[in-house]
Amino acid sequence: MRARPLSGAVAARCARTAAAVVHTAATSAATLAATLAATLRPFTAIAIVTAATLFAGCAANPADPVPFRPVPADRIFKPDIVQPAEGLVAVDLRRERSADVIVRFRDVLVYVDGVHVADVMNGERLALYLSPGPHRIGVSTQFDPLVEFGFPVDVRYTNHAIVVFGSDHRVSMRRVPK
Repeated sequence: MRARPLSGAVAARCARTAAAVVHTAATSAATLAATLAATLRPFTAIAIVTAATLFAGCAANPADPVPFRPVPADRIFKPDIVQPAEGLVAVDLRRERSADVIVRFRDVLVYVDGVHVADVMNGERLALYLSPGPHRIGVSTQFDPLVEFGFPVDVRYTNHAIVVFGSDHRVSMRRVPK
């Protein structure tokens, strides 16, 4: 009969000890959290400013002006379209330089009348020789859908276009004056 009260006393003592340990651990954790919060508060502000400064460099800003390079022959898939000939009009297509790391290394796929003619990289230019009349010039990347533009080619017009990336990192093209 004596075993029953003893086990009750042991259980009560264990419960009190466990409660004391839990209370001590909770108090220590709260103290540790408060100490860390007070210590890290200045570092949090520094981290936010540093992160904002680093990510500001990812904005879609043009890079420093440098002459455009021609597209290498190994990235021109329809070589006859880049050769001048009698009766053809030159269309100058330039890929604007970008300091944005997200789009800087993407190649832009160039289509003329639905045919893939070349891949243009950051800071390159492509001279297309097209017959006068209406054409469709399209641009895309491996991440973007094909965007086509009606591009009437005429010796009376300025036949210059630039390929740019918007703030949403989507490729686009627009006709520009010379």
